[in-house]
Amino acid sequence: MTPTAAAPTAAPRTSTTSSTTSTAGLAAVPRRRGTARVVAVIAVVAGALLVLAGVLTWAGVASTLAAEDVTVSADAATLAGRPVTTPWTAWVEADVIAGHALDATGGRTYAELDREDPLRAVAMDASFLRASLFTSVVAFGVAALVAGVGVLVAMLGAALLVVERRLPPLPARVRVPKVDPEFVLVHA
Repeated sequence: MTPTAAAPTAAPRTSTTSSTTSTAGLAAVPRRRGTARVVAVIAVVAGALLVLAGVLTWAGVASTLAAEDVTVSADAATLAGRPVTTPWTAWVEADVIAGHALDATGGRTYAELDREDPLRAVAMDASFLRASLFTSVVAFGVAALVAGVGVLVAMLGAALLVVERRLPPLPARVRVPKVDPEFVLVHA
């Protein structure tokens, strides 16, 4: 007896999604670098926003300090007589305030003064003023850090854009046709 006859040979069924088909029935799919470009543009925009935030914060802190109309004391080691509008002038004025407070309290700090000593209020006020000035110094530092990170992020994004444009195009990806599993099993 002879084995049962196999089904007649038929061409495998293929499924392609592109209108570009080669003579072998394979579809060429163009490849893009969209992800790199999107990431690069996002980095440039985010960097620009960070720089803007840093600059606006710096300007806001400087204008707030300027509105207080404080000048560095005449007995400061440096920057005497200048308005307190920068981190450097704020730092110098905080040091001057510390010196004046120690002079007024006989070299004793707030914690060293007796609870009933009237000079304790002077030491406390000086401490609060110094803390406020040092807070502005920190705000200036954070603003500079944010702007600096923004410059870095924007530069990295711009570099990624340049690299992405200079790379040769990716070769078209050849998609292998889908073969009907029943066809393979019958003709195996």
